[in-house]
Amino acid sequence: MEKKESRKVKGIKNPTFENKRLNASTNSNNNKEKSLPWWVELLFVQIGLPDKLLIKVLRSKKKYTELLKNEKKLIIIILFVLAGFTYFYPLIKYSKNIIECENNAQNYIVNNNNLMNINRKQLRMLSTHFCNGGVEIYEIENLED
Repeated sequence: MEKKESRKVKGIKNPTFENKRLNASTNSNNNKEKSLPWWVELLFVQIGLPDKLLIKVLRSKKKYTELLKNEKKLIIIILFVLAGFTYFYPLIKYSKNIIECENNAQNYIVNNNNLMNINRKQLRMLSTHFCNGGVEIYEIENLED
């Protein structure tokens, strides 16, 4: 079994000076035709902010992209922690407010009604019910009078 030779003859490219010059001129035209980003056009061309500020912005952008490439894992962990805090903060605040309300209601019941016969469970039940909109504290006041 003989290997067949490919009949396709690959053309040898021999660039000349004219071809190189033509390629160079088309590359320079492509570079000139690239438009500026919209934010550069708006802030630095239209509004006229100083060029020093543009240099600082571009440097910080470069540092930021390098940081994102190098520290992806750390940034993702920080984002998850922040998302956890923002998710659980309303629950924590609600619980704190309910506990404060129950403590204030317990103090109110003990100080204003002078109930000696009430035990801790009943006191907590009354204060919780009062914080959720109940009116038993006022009914107890009326019964004693």
